[in-house]
Amino acid sequence: MSDNTQNTQQKPGAVQTTGHAWDGDLQEYNNPLPRWWLWCFYGTAVFAILYWFMYPSWPVGDTWLKGLKVVDYVTVDKATGKEQQKEFRWNTRSQLLEDMGEAADNKQRKDMLIKVQAASFDQIVKDPKMMEFVRSVGKGLFGDNCAACHGRGGQGVVGMYPNLTDDAWLWGGHMDKIQETISQGRRGFMPAFGAVLKPDQLSDVTDYVLTLSGEAKPSEASDRGKEIFQGQIGGCYYCHGADAKGLPSQGSANLTDKIWEIVNIPAMKTPQEKKKAIEEFVAKGVNNTRIMPTWKGRLKDDDIKLLAVYVHQLGGAK
Repeated sequence: MSDNTQNTQQKPGAVQTTGHAWDGDLQEYNNPLPRWWLWCFYGTAVFAILYWFMYPSWPVGDTWLKGLKVVDYVTVDKATGKEQQKEFRWNTRSQLLEDMGEAADNKQRKDMLIKVQAASFDQIVKDPKMMEFVRSVGKGLFGDNCAACHGRGGQGVVGMYPNLTDDAWLWGGHMDKIQETISQGRRGFMPAFGAVLKPDQLSDVTDYVLTLSGEAKPSEASDRGKEIFQGQIGGCYYCHGADAKGLPSQGSANLTDKIWEIVNIPAMKTPQEKKKAIEEFVAKGVNNTRIMPTWKGRLKDDDIKLLAVYVHQLGGAK
């Protein structure tokens, strides 16, 4: 039970109270806040007001306070190709551009980049410091430009984007070939055989293809499929080669290994599922679904060279 009557029995020098008492002797202290705490509180209020004016903050009408802080960064004029200094109101994008510009102007980075430019691929691979630089810079370039399709680690997506961590390279796995692939882009193509081969011929060719990688045992059907594969009716050997190991000049797949870039055979449980998947693929072919864009002009030649070395070391490139 509280008693709101004033307590007038406060002795001089004693801790001050609010003057109220409850249940006779229960009193409330009247200690002031520490001076340092008050100054910290006032400081945060002043900081908040300054922050509102320095950086983008409150909405005003149909816009917002843009802030007084500006950043400077270097841009490249698309028409002339010359670098020019540009000033812009602070935001996360302009801050990123400024940070990237500062990183590019780093003397140590510039010196190493010049060294990598002048070196051959074999020299880069044999130099531990250059390879450390390639991994550091290449990881960022890959994450910004390649990871959206090939995945952060280069593992790819079966049926869509090649796996860069294995040793199967459709267009060649040496660094100069990878550089060519990045620069020029690639367009995968395989004609549709559904209108060329009869259903039983499609079935026979599929049986033969499965025997090439050990997914099925040879049979009379696969023998007939081999004749179609190696003959004029199918003519599959034109692209995949007489040994069915593929031709890098054509970007054709090696059918004798167990690496499947488009049809995810290892994920299928039964022989019937595997045969059906390959048969459908042979019938439909590949047209305008396996395209890699050209990066020349979008990336600097130096960056493409760094990416070629970085991609090469992701897996078992040859």
